[in-house]
Amino acid sequence: MSARRPNILFLFTDDQRFDAVGALGNPALPRQVITPNMDRLVERGTAFTHAAIQGSVCPAVCQPSRAMLMTGRSLYHAPRDCGEFTTLPQHLREHGYSTFGTGKWHNLPPSYARSFSDGASIFYGGMSNHLEVPVYDFHPDGSYPEEDRSIGKEFSSELFSDAAIDFLSACDGDAPFFAYVSYTAPHDPRMAPREFADLYDPSRIEVPPNFQPVHPFDNGEMVIRDEMLAPFPRTPEIVQEHIAAYYAMITHLDAQIGRVLDALEESGHADDTIVVFAGDNGLAVGQHGLMGKQNMYEHSVRVPLVIGGPGLPQGERSDALCYLLDLFPTLCDLADLPAPQTVEGRSLAPTIRGEAGAGGYDDLFFAYMDRQRAVRDERWKLVEYFGPAERVTQLFDLAADPWETANLASAPGMDEQVNRLRSALTAWQRAIDDPAEGAIDWSE
Repeated sequence: MSARRPNILFLFTDDQRFDAVGALGNPALPRQVITPNMDRLVERGTAFTHAAIQGSVCPAVCQPSRAMLMTGRSLYHAPRDCGEFTTLPQHLREHGYSTFGTGKWHNLPPSYARSFSDGASIFYGGMSNHLEVPVYDFHPDGSYPEEDRSIGKEFSSELFSDAAIDFLSACDGDAPFFAYVSYTAPHDPRMAPREFADLYDPSRIEVPPNFQPVHPFDNGEMVIRDEMLAPFPRTPEIVQEHIAAYYAMITHLDAQIGRVLDALEESGHADDTIVVFAGDNGLAVGQHGLMGKQNMYEHSVRVPLVIGGPGLPQGERSDALCYLLDLFPTLCDLADLPAPQTVEGRSLAPTIRGEAGAGGYDDLFFAYMDRQRAVRDERWKLVEYFGPAERVTQLFDLAADPWETANLASAPGMDEQVNRLRSALTAWQRAIDDPAEGAIDWSE
């Protein structure tokens, strides 16, 4: 890279599952979702195919996910409002970056105010009608009084893309920039414009292999808002309709991302800009009898993550286990900046560069409130349900069963795997101060 620090364009989506990108789709199913612009990001960078979130302490999974991303801290060390911890854009701003934000923040105005030097169409909520997003203009003094809120006049993905395009068009190159474009799509309500909805005939959508009419037991969150989006029991036809609408939202979003990428090219900064594409959490959309993301299955904890830019490999894929919170130290590393001492994530830059010995975590830990815990390594995954949930243990062989359909926890010869993973889960709980650590004897 040149002596000048690289610009960073961060494209962040809402509720986009790890395989809901054409180029990253599950090879066991026909390619169904149309995402030519996300696909070109995959072609131009390194895709981390096993990136994940660490879980959530509340039903609004995206809020702690974004707090972990912005602070680089683990689940129980990252306040949902980011607290007083240094955020990624704040750190870059303190090192000479012009920092711009648009779209969903969801971590309250004070942390936004210290993070960004510019912005437009700022949304502090969690979800809204995509044609009526309540947004704020940027206030340099950091105040965002309620009376200054207005209603966006375009579909959310267009609104936020327009703001990003205006910023990119005005960049003069005097300072490197960090542009954070945080979409609210494809989060429901699923209301894609007709021309995009018409691309998907529900009757031609493949029902996922792990479809179930109902979840087989009470996971502790069976009647939350997300789960009430479809009637019980689920039917293949209802699931096909939801997947079609979900894909339509993603394809419309993809078209808007394409506009931003074109604007980056036209600005003359494409050759000195790192582009990050990621999602804040996954979504069931009919898998395992579920609709939402308040669970520990792969469809809900895994997210898309692609990083590309000047001097970085193109068309590469890494199956290293990693978290979104690792992006903070990764971007610092790629910008030749030290990460703050408060950051707990691990840099993915050595993996991107193909350095010897580089890799992700040996295993990943996941948690959902006071009712679900999980840990996975490269092959095996253990999920424990407790508290308000029915006491159940699940063990999946992800290599043989990527759809998580066969629970092997009670199968002959599996005791060693269960006990090994329980030890790993307990070690994680202690390391990140899980309040449920020691609350239950997993062997019960």
